[in-house]
Amino acid sequence: MLMYLGGIILLVIAYFTYAKFLEKMLGADPNKKTPAYTKNDGVDYVPMATWRVYLIQLLNIAGLGPIYGAIQGALFGPAAYFWIIIGCIFGGAVHDFVSGMISLKHDGATIAEVHGTYLGKTIQQVMRVFTIVMMILVGVVFVAGPALLLSMLTKGTFFNYTVWVIVVFAYYFLATVLPIDILIGKLYPIFGACLIIMAVGVGTGIIVGPYTMPAFTLANLNPAKVPIWPAMFITIACGAISGFHATQSPLMARCMKNEKNGRPVFYGAMISEGIIAMIWATVGMAFYKGGLPELAKQLTAIGPNGVVYNACFTMMGSIGGIIAVIGVVVCPITSGDTAFRGARLIFADIFHIEQKSVWKRFAIAIPMFVIGIILTQVDFQILWRYFGWANQTLAMVTLWACSVFLYKYKGSLHWITTIPAMFMTMVTATYIYTQKIGFHMPMQAGVILAVVTTAVFLTCFMVFGTKFAKTIPTVEDSNKAAV
Repeated sequence: MLMYLGGIILLVIAYFTYAKFLEKMLGADPNKKTPAYTKNDGVDYVPMATWRVYLIQLLNIAGLGPIYGAIQGALFGPAAYFWIIIGCIFGGAVHDFVSGMISLKHDGATIAEVHGTYLGKTIQQVMRVFTIVMMILVGVVFVAGPALLLSMLTKGTFFNYTVWVIVVFAYYFLATVLPIDILIGKLYPIFGACLIIMAVGVGTGIIVGPYTMPAFTLANLNPAKVPIWPAMFITIACGAISGFHATQSPLMARCMKNEKNGRPVFYGAMISEGIIAMIWATVGMAFYKGGLPELAKQLTAIGPNGVVYNACFTMMGSIGGIIAVIGVVVCPITSGDTAFRGARLIFADIFHIEQKSVWKRFAIAIPMFVIGIILTQVDFQILWRYFGWANQTLAMVTLWACSVFLYKYKGSLHWITTIPAMFMTMVTATYIYTQKIGFHMPMQAGVILAVVTTAVFLTCFMVFGTKFAKTIPTVEDSNKAAV
């Protein structure tokens, strides 16, 4: 268990060291008025307490990924720890912090608008469509998971799986159209309490219980011999790095009272999610006496929902198990609701539709939910595979946008995001070249082509991106032009 505890300690240390350096580099100004005040509309731009904004950000980004993804990623063995720790500190938390602060400095701009500012209008148009499609996919895939778990808790009652799907969709719709402080702001502290109880209970239970971890190794222990590259880096997304987070940060950038709140809200929430991923990766590796082969067997037989359900009730008893399962359920629910909400805001940006009017919010939300309900008829596993690739591709594009931003304002410090951007380009390119959902090429050919793709992206950034950065108006000028 030393790997488990040591990894959590490293994540916490990074928050007090590396994040502090990033905060200084990004020039967080405590005296500058934030968009929560300068653009307060009582719907999306609403000043909220820092603890509440942090909690909403954590719940927004902590979907199924740091739980289901970590459990499935545990099949690769302790190598999963390495990715969660390094990926979270230098990839995911940096991605969230830098992109969140860019949004904050640009009056709470959505991530598609950030792409447009720092990568050009063509990329903006592509990413607007790409991001909306991905966010609707998020909303859809985050209906099935919580509905299944809730139906397990209410087995034998009127509240079966279908009823819970309807309930979840109804909640998503209300959370999408109502002012952010009405439903989300009120419910999230309760959801957050359940999440914390789950994390502490399961995180402690796996230490004090009769569980044994496999010996530390970076070798691939996957019973099915699935290659680590690139599968593990797509499977474990939200606990290490996730493009979905960049779609959520602007929601909180519109509610923050102070730029100094960026470190706890953006970097801190991602570190917290990394800790959750560490907990569930450990559950995956240690919970079953048969080790990883038994985990693989259980995932096939009962799926990650069943593994989570069994682990929660075994380690925390009946009452604790119910609370823990609810703590797991709130993760996808509090990501699905804001996924649809974020999609609404991007639609509003594209067509310049003000959002004070409830009827205009309805006009955008209703067609999105019709599409979402239709997509629930598609096989979940197919949707999840496409979501996994789209999610990491969005992270890659966002990191390149962050690099242009950093080059403009900080010169050579752009490597802080350029290196993870290159890595994620390799991951996503390899995946789409070699997997069945893409070109299904032989691994060696796919990797070679991914190296070439990454080299092309880096060259474009160094030759064209750096020149483009010099032509971009300053943040102050951009905000004045927007007004």
